[in-house]
Amino acid sequence: MLKRYWKRGAKQKTILIIIGIIIFCALFILRDDYQPFLLFIRKYFFVLLLFVGILYLGIRAFRKATNALKKVFRGILTLASITLIYVLFWNVGMYDYMQTYNVFNDMNLQEISALPLTQNERIQPYNNIKTMAYESISETQEVSAPQLVRVDDRNQWTMAVQPSQEYFVQRTSDNIEELFSVSSTSPSPRFSNENRIAATFAIGESLAFSRNTYNAVVQRFNPWQLFNYEPHEAYYMKNDEGKWVQVVSLIKWKGFFFPYPTFGGVMVVETGEHDFNDYLERLLIGKGTFIAAEDVQNYPYLTRQNTLSEKVSRLQAKSMMFLGGFTDPLPWNKKTAVKIPDLIEDQNQQPFVTDFKFDGVVNNAYDGLYHWFGLEPIGDQRTSLSISVFIPADGTKKVYYYNHSKKKEGYAGVSAMPAKVMESKKSYDWTVNKPVEFRPFIRDIAGKRRLFMLSTVAAKRANSDQFDGGSTPDLALVDVSYKDVVWIDAKHPSQWNTEILKQLGETWQASENLSEDVIYTDEERARQKAIKDSMAIQKDSIVKDSLLK
Repeated sequence: MLKRYWKRGAKQKTILIIIGIIIFCALFILRDDYQPFLLFIRKYFFVLLLFVGILYLGIRAFRKATNALKKVFRGILTLASITLIYVLFWNVGMYDYMQTYNVFNDMNLQEISALPLTQNERIQPYNNIKTMAYESISETQEVSAPQLVRVDDRNQWTMAVQPSQEYFVQRTSDNIEELFSVSSTSPSPRFSNENRIAATFAIGESLAFSRNTYNAVVQRFNPWQLFNYEPHEAYYMKNDEGKWVQVVSLIKWKGFFFPYPTFGGVMVVETGEHDFNDYLERLLIGKGTFIAAEDVQNYPYLTRQNTLSEKVSRLQAKSMMFLGGFTDPLPWNKKTAVKIPDLIEDQNQQPFVTDFKFDGVVNNAYDGLYHWFGLEPIGDQRTSLSISVFIPADGTKKVYYYNHSKKKEGYAGVSAMPAKVMESKKSYDWTVNKPVEFRPFIRDIAGKRRLFMLSTVAAKRANSDQFDGGSTPDLALVDVSYKDVVWIDAKHPSQWNTEILKQLGETWQASENLSEDVIYTDEERARQKAIKDSMAIQKDSIVKDSLLK
């Protein structure tokens, strides 16, 4: 048809050339709009090929059938084959099962014999930080998702103050002019002048059209990357020159049979204002500097950092269900299969980004931010802590895990924590207060490395889906071995060990047959002796007073 139209004359040729140029420009400029379709083809190409193959063979057999009965039989057989594949892959979950197994085989797993220590414990949970940020901005603004990152060797919650989704004019014309950067270790983070950073970004997660982070990053992809990469979460941090940048985590899809997501590196967007030249750059070649996963370690500001997409780390943690073999997660086995426990009341689910110190545990592991998962047995009624998984938050290939169940430690898992916290404080109104984000707290106390779960109690208004940020939240530590709860003061982290020993020291001493030299430090023994001496003096004074009377 086009060939006949082309041969009709010069006018028709000109029209076809103009239409072709328009189509080519549209495909080039609008590639961010159809890239999700290319990714869909990439992810399900094998399945689509299987469907097309069965359909082709079925239609071919149907047409070759010599009588009506054979035609009906072959037609039913074709439809039954397609239905069976659909049911197996999606209803039964075979596609996800095989995809997760591919993730497990791709991981570089290393079992560790001791738990790493935690450091720089964050006080406020994710939703409290988000709520407090919204209390400090105007009507036409919103904040991006808070991310825990390393800034100047300190752990900070960072987020962009950007135009609100409800205000279209601002989304198309305004820049991002300000960032929040607040300490994660402070019980009362302030969103005031010293924590408001002046930084101008021409693209952002809430901005419209080519100024949207997703669109601008996709425009930067080459043809091969359009089929294999997708941008996910955006982080705000300082680069090696001390300048603020927007770092977009990339997901790379690998494999032909049942493709699976992996860390694909990052796209780094520098500061800059929105102008005509910037508009042309975004429209034609996109925005950002691509750093591949294997090159991330060459940039100091991206190492020991939090840039790994939680979509990737959750699938990696989920794949630990294959630790006992390919068939272990099947319904008739499940001897060692595990799951990620997601708590209904906890709006921020695992992983919890935590600062770990691996010194003395693993020689080749860095000290810094990791995605931590506390995995439990698959059964709903089983709430023990089976495996702790430590996934480097900077995308480093090695994944570390500690097998609690194999060591028969009998620790309580995350699912069991809320009830223990609520039971320990019966005076609380637990209909409006919720213990959230049970994250690890690991210390060398009383001659042993001990694991606790640190939780923040967050308030929740009636008829509200969001937790309210408290200026000084209540903190609870749960000993996962003894299942006892210690309430600690958020403003005095230096006293936490003392509070733990005060409540659990004698219990550990009696249960584990420990001496006082092991339980208490020299400073603590001196404090205990001073308390006993004071009590003895008071007792003698009371006795003397009674004799005098």
